[in-house]
Amino acid sequence: MIDAHVHVWDLAVREQPWIPDGSPIRRTCTLADLHAVVGETPVERVVLVQVINDAGETADFLAAAEDDGLVAGVVGWADLADPAFPAVLAGLAAAGPLVGIRHQALAEADPAGWLASPAVGRGLAELERAGLPFDLMLRPEHLGAAVAVARSHPSLPFVLDHLGKPPIAAGQLEPWASAVRELAVEPNVSCKLSGVHTIAAPGWRPADLAPFLDAALEAFGPDRLLFGSDWPVSAQAAPYRQVVETAEGACCALSAAERAAVLGGNARRVYGLG
Repeated sequence: MIDAHVHVWDLAVREQPWIPDGSPIRRTCTLADLHAVVGETPVERVVLVQVINDAGETADFLAAAEDDGLVAGVVGWADLADPAFPAVLAGLAAAGPLVGIRHQALAEADPAGWLASPAVGRGLAELERAGLPFDLMLRPEHLGAAVAVARSHPSLPFVLDHLGKPPIAAGQLEPWASAVRELAVEPNVSCKLSGVHTIAAPGWRPADLAPFLDAALEAFGPDRLLFGSDWPVSAQAAPYRQVVETAEGACCALSAAERAAVLGGNARRVYGLG
């Protein structure tokens, strides 16, 4: 298995203003901590994903990945709207195993407007030329903008994180499911089965997650879904082993080849992992 979505942070090095005081994850979470929980599961490699829009964080992640065999690659951050983005991207690619770029769009006042802006479009075109995927961190109301941008960059692989954050706690499939189906029409878009536990209600049961996981599987098919844990954020709602078991359960009706694709092969292909 490949976990296509994990994070780490060191609060002594870099503040994480999005984590509220009193949260169980308001603590330093390291690769050593990740090794400890992954070792209890079939997961063999991980993709380390940016947390905040900070160039220093990406530099640290790339350096850490060079020294840690668990990390297959880094989805880092760089300012897509920066006129110097092509040079910055080349520098990051030379610094370590950069396998994609993500921008924390939900930190923007207008995430859809940010994504649709001409300056960001130029950055996405550069990613397209470089053959590096772009992770989409959006909510359901922004998925229409994601459809438009995917159509504008048809050879750029896009990966929707956390199923587009459906309202699992409220149990409301629509209009999220329709928006996801529309996005899935674009063949260059994949989706991560990640982050579902923390957007479910406290005390969630597998039956609460199943309709959303099934809808994503129906929309994208087993060739465009990637398992991701969203650890350590997911640890607020479920132990790592249970997150892995949820993904395995979502694939139980698939063939062996299809399960292998969702649980590892698709991440290897989309991110070009060695």
